[in-house]
Amino acid sequence: MANREHLTLLKAGAVTWIEWRKKNPQIEPDLSAANLQGNNLRGANLQGVNLRRVDLGNALLVRANLSGADLSSANLYKALLNEANLSDANFSVANLSGAILTQADLSHANLIGADLSQVDLRGAAIAYANLIGTDLRNANLRDADLGAAKLMRTNLSFANLIEANLIAADLSEASLYEAEMLGAYLYKTDLYKANLNKAHLTGAYLLRANLSEADLSQADLSWANLRSANLAGANLRGTNLRGADLRGANLSGVNFNETIMPNGSKQN
Repeated sequence: MANREHLTLLKAGAVTWIEWRKKNPQIEPDLSAANLQGNNLRGANLQGVNLRRVDLGNALLVRANLSGADLSSANLYKALLNEANLSDANFSVANLSGAILTQADLSHANLIGADLSQVDLRGAAIAYANLIGTDLRNANLRDADLGAAKLMRTNLSFANLIEANLIAADLSEASLYEAEMLGAYLYKTDLYKANLNKAHLTGAYLLRANLSEADLSQADLSWANLRSANLAGANLRGTNLRGADLRGANLSGVNFNETIMPNGSKQN
């Protein structure tokens, strides 16, 4: 449970809280399970704070510093976290659905099993974050940096990943059903057994990506760069490969039924 003194100081306002933290750097604030729903915490310094099971639904946390904070099982439904520092924070099993996180820093954060459905993460820094099993359905990740992030078994169905950086990210067995990935950077990305059915990958950069046994049926890969990619055993039934670069790609065991090939011809 939250320390009553710490909670009172926080609710007294940003100035009071910041001054108290400066004077007492040795104290680790405990705000666990506190009800802070709808509170204005813009720019608050909550670095390393215990916020387990806290209710921050609809809270204003723009430019707040939550780096290293423990927010496991916390409720951040529709919270405003624009440009917040969330690096190295623990969001495991937290509810962030509908939250606004544009330009936020989530690098190295733990988001295992969190609900990030319908979140706005445009331009966010999520490199090296752990998102294994995370729900990112309908999330807006346009221009986000997910380089080297762990996204195994993540649900990214209908997500917007246009021009997102997914270089060297692990998306094995992830669901990217009907995801918007136009111009996405997927160099050396692991998409083993990923579901990319009906995904839009026009102009995507998939050089040396691992797409072995992936489901790319009815996906749009027109003008995509697939040079030296591993497509062994992939399902490309009904896929659009018009203008795609497949030089050096491993195409063993690929299902090309009804596929539109790079030269525009259609396989039977």
